[in-house]
Order: sequence, then structure tokens, then C-alpha cells
Amino acid sequence: SMRTNRASMLKVKRMIDIIVSISVITISLPLMIIVSLLILIDDGWPVFLKQKRIGQNFKEFELLKFRSMKVNNIPVEQMGQVREDNLLVTRIGRIIRRFKIDELPQLINVLLGDMSLVGPRPTVPEQVKRYTDFEKLRLKMKPGITGWAQVNGNTQLSWDERIKLDVWYIEHWSLWLDFIIVIKTIKVVLFGERPVTKAIKEAKDFAVRFNWSGREHTHSA
Repeated sequence: SMRTNRASMLKVKRMIDIIVSISVITISLPLMIIVSLLILIDDGWPVFLKQKRIGQNFKEFELLKFRSMKVNNIPVEQMGQVREDNLLVTRIGRIIRRFKIDELPQLINVLLGDMSLVGPRPTVPEQVKRYTDFEKLRLKMKPGITGWAQVNGNTQLSWDERIKLDVWYIEHWSLWLDFIIVIKTIKVVLFGERPVTKAIKEAKDFAVRFNWSGREHTHSA
């Protein structure tokens, strides 16, 4: 049946996560050491940023990133989407953000099983408290380093569009879809982000079938 098939496919997904994260950590170790030193020289300690995030089935974990911003106490909530020209972003931070190198330490999260290579972006605890039933569907799978929303516009999309793309991904998930996302991620890293109208429309139409139209107004069932 579909369910047992999905379960065994998810086991394959986990195996791929382990093999790929170990391989990439090994290959990128020299780069990670250089980046760590550059962060230290440019802006001092700490090298890593640890953020509380909510993963699959509401499980809390610490997300690891290379620190690309000056040390600050601004809550992630207030910060919102940080663009590269933000004054808090350091010189090294600008470079590592542009090429997504700041995300590399998340391979450790993948190895630990908090995350997968592909999935919805990990959520901030404050947001989860306000999640609607539709938004909670994002937490049905492990969060990812990259995902369907990331390759279809990411920072150029509204929160609402990203949620819909994430839920579309979870409901249509397959190993093949993960493979497509990895290929598209390489394109995004090389050529930058741009909204993909077709995917956004598809996700919105799908959400409408879920009787969900967005934050603006909720339907009375």
C-alpha cells in the first residue's frame, strides 16, 4: 500500500541523509576550517550560531549555522528575512550567505537526525505557537537544509506562499521530488533566487482544495 511504501521510502531518505551528510562534511572540512578562521579574524567568537527550532512532530532542537551577523539579541521573529545588505551582516557573512556556506553546519543536524537534506525550513518556536492547522502540516516531516520553497523563490516569496509550497511538498513527497529539489538548489546557489510562478500557483491551488486561502481571512468550515 501507499503507506508502507512511503515508510520504506522514508527509510531510504534517512540512509541518503546519513551517507550524503558524512560525505559532504568530510569533503567540505577544509572549507569549514577556513570559514571558521575567517569568522574569528573578522569578527571574533562565536563561530557557530545555535538557534532553537521546531522539527518534525513539534520536536525542539538546536540548529547550527556559521555566524554571519554581528552578535545581537534581536529575536529571530523581529529580524524576519535577513537580506545580504542588512547592517548586522559581517563582511565574511555577506560572502558565506550569498553562497549558502553559512548553512553547511546543518549537515551535523542532518547526521543527528533532527533534519533531513530536503524538507521545509525549520521553524522558530514563537511561530509554531501561532500555527493554524494548515501550517502545522509543515511539521509532518523533518525540516530540511533545502526545500521546495527554497528552490521556488525563497526570500522573494511571502510567508504564506512559502507555507503553501512546504505543505504541497509534504503531500506530494517522493525520493524523485527530493532529487529534483537538490538539482534546483545547485541552480539557485549558482544563479540566485527567483520566484517560480508555476510551482507557486500549483501550491496555491492545492491549498484551496484544503479549504485554506491564507492568513488574511479564514473560512468558516
